[in-house]
Amino acid sequence: METYAKALLYAIPFFMVLLAIEMVYGYVVKDQKHKVLDSVSSISSGLTNIIKDSLGIGIIIVSYPFLLEHLAVFSLKSTWVVWLVAFLAIDFAGYWNHRLSHKINFFWNQHVIHHSSEEFNLACALRQSISNLLGYFPLLLIPAAIMGVPNIVIAILAPVHLFAQFWYHTQHIGKMGWLEYIIVTPSQHRVHHAINPEYIDKNLGQILCVWDRWFGTFQEELEEVPPQYGVLKPASTWNPIIINFQHLWRLMKDAWRTRNVFDKLRIWFMPTGWRPADVKEKYPIPIIEDVYHFEKYDTQASSALKGYAVFQVLCTTFLMLFMFYNYEAIGFDGLLSFGAFVFIGIYGYTALMDRVRYAVWFEVIRGLSGVAVIWYTGDWFGINTYSDFGAAWVALYFLITLTAGIYFTYLEKDPSNTKIAI
Repeated sequence: METYAKALLYAIPFFMVLLAIEMVYGYVVKDQKHKVLDSVSSISSGLTNIIKDSLGIGIIIVSYPFLLEHLAVFSLKSTWVVWLVAFLAIDFAGYWNHRLSHKINFFWNQHVIHHSSEEFNLACALRQSISNLLGYFPLLLIPAAIMGVPNIVIAILAPVHLFAQFWYHTQHIGKMGWLEYIIVTPSQHRVHHAINPEYIDKNLGQILCVWDRWFGTFQEELEEVPPQYGVLKPASTWNPIIINFQHLWRLMKDAWRTRNVFDKLRIWFMPTGWRPADVKEKYPIPIIEDVYHFEKYDTQASSALKGYAVFQVLCTTFLMLFMFYNYEAIGFDGLLSFGAFVFIGIYGYTALMDRVRYAVWFEVIRGLSGVAVIWYTGDWFGINTYSDFGAAWVALYFLITLTAGIYFTYLEKDPSNTKIAI
């Protein structure tokens, strides 16, 4: 996990720079694909995923080293061949994992966050799950284990394979000629994120598009069918933590409410979106039917609130980078506490973006708790080691958080912010 954390020290700034370039480009060509609150929500989702993965939160059904030990028939030496075999095995497994996530109710919950944005831009790539608490991916790597692909090769390639899926989440790159027949391109991935009937559940490949072509899930982007983005059951919130468990909560309610015992069991493994007939009739859930004329989720937000949301996501990113830089020194217990502050913070300011009244309590309690930790310890997880005023700056951040939570909930006079949802 420490190695993964160090890798993120380089990956996070790189992704943020690419995001900034896309935003500036969109502004210059007058074709902006980012909306402030949506992009803040996307980046915040990525931060929660990074915290969860870097702390190793979840249950692994079976590890790859275990499979390698018990299933290996061959023993591949560390040459270019083993790296090629490992890449193909990871990409093949990724395709089927992705397909399972789109086709089975229970698995859709861990992937819906990635499709929840009604925009499509590089920030969408950061919408990654925290609800994938059951680690089964190594089971899909059984072919690699049988061929004796070393664990270290898989460990190195897996994050590289994930990071390599970032670049094609953009609308600013058109079709790419002959590459369209080999790799997943922005055009193909726009199709994948679209909710048009022609595009649903298509283009499930991650790096190579050959799997889609072989297994019948490929769809070219059509000029006469402009992609419309999101999910058919809209998330209707900026809060990534809520989005991560929305579908699971719906499944739990449906399983509880249905009178058919068999339906209580099979709902988890039925095709995505399936609901028991009695529950579907009594508790209907609105679904987008006309993909070209639905109202995208939005909330009343002044320029001040949008600026505050950007301030929060930048500060949270900085705190995360400090956590990864100081990963070993903080220690596991400290990392759990640090991670809790980040999770609560993201929940708080994205709830504030949703304009819900209870958001103020998250912001006030978080602000007071942060100041209390600094007052009691005289530091913030060792930040004073790097700067004499480090803890003081973090304390100021928490005071701003506390004040802003109160201000945007009760005091802001901007007419566009007077309506606050309950």
